[in-house]
Amino acid sequence: MKLLLYTALLAATATSPAAAQLKLPRPFSDHSVLQRDRPLHVWGWARADANVAVSLHNQRVMAVADRLGRWNAWLKPEAAGGPYVLVVDGGTAEGKVQVQDVMLGDVWFASGQSNMEFPLKGFDGAPLKNAAAEIAAATDPQVRLLRIEHKSSSIPLRDIDANWTTTTPATAIDFSAIGYFFAREIAAREHVTVGVIDSTWGGTPADSWVSTDALASDAALAPAIDARARFQQDQTDADLATIAEAREDAAIVASGGKPPPHPWHPPEDAYRPSSLYNAMVAPFTGYGIKGVIWYQGETNSNVARAPYYADLFRGLITDWRHNFAQGAFPFLFAQISSFNSPEEEWGLVRDAQRRALVLTDTAMVVTTDVGDPGNVHPGDKQTVAARLALAARSVAYGERVAYQSPLFRQVSGEPGGKRIWFDHAEGLTSRGAAVVGFEIAGPDRRFVTATARIDGESVVVTGAISKPSYVRYNWSNVVPGSLYNAAGLPMSTFTSEERIRGHLTYP
Repeated sequence: MKLLLYTALLAATATSPAAAQLKLPRPFSDHSVLQRDRPLHVWGWARADANVAVSLHNQRVMAVADRLGRWNAWLKPEAAGGPYVLVVDGGTAEGKVQVQDVMLGDVWFASGQSNMEFPLKGFDGAPLKNAAAEIAAATDPQVRLLRIEHKSSSIPLRDIDANWTTTTPATAIDFSAIGYFFAREIAAREHVTVGVIDSTWGGTPADSWVSTDALASDAALAPAIDARARFQQDQTDADLATIAEAREDAAIVASGGKPPPHPWHPPEDAYRPSSLYNAMVAPFTGYGIKGVIWYQGETNSNVARAPYYADLFRGLITDWRHNFAQGAFPFLFAQISSFNSPEEEWGLVRDAQRRALVLTDTAMVVTTDVGDPGNVHPGDKQTVAARLALAARSVAYGERVAYQSPLFRQVSGEPGGKRIWFDHAEGLTSRGAAVVGFEIAGPDRRFVTATARIDGESVVVTGAISKPSYVRYNWSNVVPGSLYNAAGLPMSTFTSEERIRGHLTYP
């Protein structure tokens, strides 16, 4: 099969891109940031069995390339500092590579779909708040940027087509606004250089960002595997058609004729499961990071995909942590916002995201109060980034700070209704507005609007159903309610249902 032969060729070349040539992957480029306070992994390629010396600051270690030319070197942890020069020396036969202006600091991996991709210049019809001023002010010397070009692959790749840059208006204008604002805040508070990697692609599902191994090993992710199988069959059919057409064309040309036009066959793309993990995540799994910031879920909110998102998202977090092999690094994510999209189930996805908080060292920021019902790309990315940075201050840097939104804990009986208890609900308030957004349902799960009132750190709901079985909040795509805690953080969407259409809502 052409596809299988092509994949095998890619696999061979991906591991050793240039035999007999000393080379570093592109994340090790001028202006790069290496993760401080952790063992430093440096790797690359050279001639088979070549001896390679790696030097940084006051350290020098040796490595030997394997039979495919791959080598790995480990340096001891370094404190924040720089600029340094990373030197990789293969001797007379291999030559020397020098990487200039290397800083030791914190590296954050920013990923997801369009609301994380949303650049400082905004999108057509979706401007960033205060865009001109933000772009002009993008000159922070403590922030370094690495923006990955869109790319998909059927196999895990070893390198990328991008380099680190310093922050200037010219480099920041196309960069993730949330990623940049987050890095700027962390750099100012922690007094270290922060490098942020922008690995994003708008309109893509979470399935594309999970490794093939993870999809294959978790039965709960079978729907994604089914989608992959369908895609691969479509691709195989297209390959077979292409081969047959090529043979026919060759015969026609040989007889002096002109080949007819053929229909276009779809190529591999960003919607195939694992395709973006392979091209835009896998090349970094050996690179030290402080943590991940993630904003995705809109594409998984359609009726077919939404019920599986809870398993898929938790699987993605676990998968990345396993493959980066750096422990349970902080994974901070933005809950999708509020948007008028009648054919989708944003409430179900928001609740699935909330339930990922069962995983250690995760944090979720609620964004429904800064959404735009008429635009899937709301312009206030500063607030989202500030909330992610607030979460990082606690989860990643150990600061004692209130960073969590009010989160559903449990529900208890109340005469004529239900009492809902929350975590992180100190100072719960509606800021003078009516308490809205709550719904109740009986065993039939037919939800109706409920009357609600705040009582300390709980909410009491009543309504047309005297003995409700279930209660939920801000479930609609466009949310009506905004309750806040004393830290000024809005309450998350939730449902008390244990199952939705047969799928567990709680682990």
